[in-house]
Amino acid sequence: MSIHISARPDEIAPVVLMPGDPLRAKHIAEKMLSDLRLVSRTRNIYFYTGTYKGTPVTIGASGMGCPSIGIYSYELYTEYDVECIIRIGTCGSYMMGIKLYDLINADVACSESTYARSAFDYLKNSVPHQGNAYDIINETAKAMNTPLRTGAIHSGDVFYRIDRTLPEIVIEHNCLAAEMEAFALFANAQYLEKTAATLLTVSDIIPTQEKISADERERSLDKMTDLALESAIKMV
Repeated sequence: MSIHISARPDEIAPVVLMPGDPLRAKHIAEKMLSDLRLVSRTRNIYFYTGTYKGTPVTIGASGMGCPSIGIYSYELYTEYDVECIIRIGTCGSYMMGIKLYDLINADVACSESTYARSAFDYLKNSVPHQGNAYDIINETAKAMNTPLRTGAIHSGDVFYRIDRTLPEIVIEHNCLAAEMEAFALFANAQYLEKTAATLLTVSDIIPTQEKISADERERSLDKMTDLALESAIKMV
């Protein structure tokens, strides 16, 4: 049991899938896992452990933003001996050529966040994916005939901005899309020598303000979840 996760050490699997939303974690776990157990609900952040095709997997929420996923992923890595965390979430595309529901496997996360500098004295504004999960996801997508984009993403600290121009960091790294968590996850994994990946579904097109509804978000994430789970069982 850690400060923010009430599961016993043996109740968390070596591979964890992390959506941001606790209710999305609940929905995915109940739909996709067998032998399901709710192992933590502290602060209403749900963690479920079960099996997928016979392999133990945990699905738990990260909350929103670098500070939140920073706490949960650090405790999973250090208190529960988790080896790999795959963030599964949504993002807003910066580019017109990327469509709603497209999948992105993040090669590197770029951010103005002070998370990595404050936590680990890491001074760069980008952190790459860690370990072999990124490659396994790419290989699994190819085997499943699932179209998948790869590239840099922007892990923003803010959701609302008065300046509608592209942030400088997006231009610097040619970021495909915006989200809010991958930078801290990758930084934790780098520091702790663990494995981390981020797999995203495009839910918004920022230039046109096109978006999918909240209900559609829940129903439309199956393709991403299937890919993440099929990849996860190859990492154990």
